[in-house]
Amino acid sequence: MTTVARPPQELGAPTSLLDALESEGIHIIREVVAELERPVMLFSGGKDSVVMLHLAVKAFWPAPVPFPVLHVDTGHNFPEVLEFRDRTVERLGVELKVASVQDYLDDGRLEERADGTRNPLQTLPLLDGIEDGRHDAVFGGGRRDEDKARAKERVVSLRNSFGHWDPKNQRPELWHLYNTRHRPGEHVRVFPLSNWTELDVWRYIAREGIELPSLYYAHEREVVERDGMLLSPGEIVPLREGEATSVRTVRYRTVGDVSCTGAVPSEARDVEAVLAEVAATTVSERGATRADDRISEAAMEDRKKEGYF
Repeated sequence: MTTVARPPQELGAPTSLLDALESEGIHIIREVVAELERPVMLFSGGKDSVVMLHLAVKAFWPAPVPFPVLHVDTGHNFPEVLEFRDRTVERLGVELKVASVQDYLDDGRLEERADGTRNPLQTLPLLDGIEDGRHDAVFGGGRRDEDKARAKERVVSLRNSFGHWDPKNQRPELWHLYNTRHRPGEHVRVFPLSNWTELDVWRYIAREGIELPSLYYAHEREVVERDGMLLSPGEIVPLREGEATSVRTVRYRTVGDVSCTGAVPSEARDVEAVLAEVAATTVSERGATRADDRISEAAMEDRKKEGYF
């Protein structure tokens, strides 16, 4: 992850879109850290959280990132992503906190869903992790282009004492002024990448030379086609009667729960090829590859109201 700042632009030189987005993201992170006491950043090892952490490193370089990162681990994560997560936080010297869905299943606070998907089970461990850490701000890598519900949300979004979100009760954000005030027990969610698109993220990854988990690039993989998605079969995704696997050249646009995250056919083995592929797509990565968001038209909004990101 590159941490050396680029030379300042010459006087009068135009500012690129990526420069503007980077500057906005760094400004948001610094403002929240200056105003609040115990922020935390969600970090799963996915591309958006990697870019967000990269911005945090730049925001405070050469000092270390002044807050921990939190991963809500479903227990169904891709092994490659967990290895990348651990290696990244160790290299950067960032404190990693893990809220485990499996712990909640083991002690009965949660129950497995009939469909085997654990993404919707992340809300309670997330809210408990926020409360246990007394975090008053939580950075997330959500972007407005991902989903209709995320398009409704402000950069700084208030959560009540139960962690719930009210889409009808949001604060104006004029002139890049962000209101982080909250009552005891409440907290704010903060989205430094809110105005980025998937293409912006990939262009920034290319420009900055940011490392990602290998799953984001094309590779040969055994998959099973189910409900129009290419899933990775195994203990988490057992084969159903009549299903057969095949070896395909695929990549992942998002890297969530193995049970509900699909791969896409692709020959994009490097960042430039991914850029060309993303530029041509008309469906967001969540809409194309996340089965848990297909439950209903308002699936994401319902989960966000309950406390999910």
